[in-house]
Amino acid sequence: MVKPKEKHVDVNGIFQELHNDFSECNDEYVVMSHFGEFSQDLVNSLSEGLEYIMLSREAARMITKRMFTIMIEGLQNIRLHGARNNSGKQFGHVMILENDGTYAVSFGNIVDKFSKDILSKHLNKLNNMNPMEIKELYLATLSNGMMTDKGGAGLGFITIALKSKSDISFQFIEFEENTFYFEMRVRLT
Repeated sequence: MVKPKEKHVDVNGIFQELHNDFSECNDEYVVMSHFGEFSQDLVNSLSEGLEYIMLSREAARMITKRMFTIMIEGLQNIRLHGARNNSGKQFGHVMILENDGTYAVSFGNIVDKFSKDILSKHLNKLNNMNPMEIKELYLATLSNGMMTDKGGAGLGFITIALKSKSDISFQFIEFEENTFYFEMRVRLT
């Protein structure tokens, strides 16, 4: 992982370091890697591309369905909740690795200090829950009918935790003033 106290001003450099760290295992195959801005059309294209790739690699049907759900949630999170840098650009990334039917996924985007604190608390809470507790939280959140200020129900990370059946590892890399580059990783088996 990237050194936590290191200050970065180049989002491309952050992505390159994350890419190098994420893909350093020689046994894993890079299935997909994208860095840049995320429009709804790009989200749709990447999702369709992932489905095609997984079918061509003859991934198990249930893994494909779980991966597709995680992909949609991760990409929508980047698109809807990513902050902008000082130049007004909203950068993010997705990287997917595969090794013998096991997949690893990394998503990232820029966040402000307030979002960093909320994300840390929420992800730590999810990581301390067992699968049944996560399912109960999912159902409770789904049934409460509350919407966030960005139009979601707050189900994204809960869904990712539920579908990946793994902890969500995450880090915040210091970026521009009062902003961080947020990266999260999950593994599907």
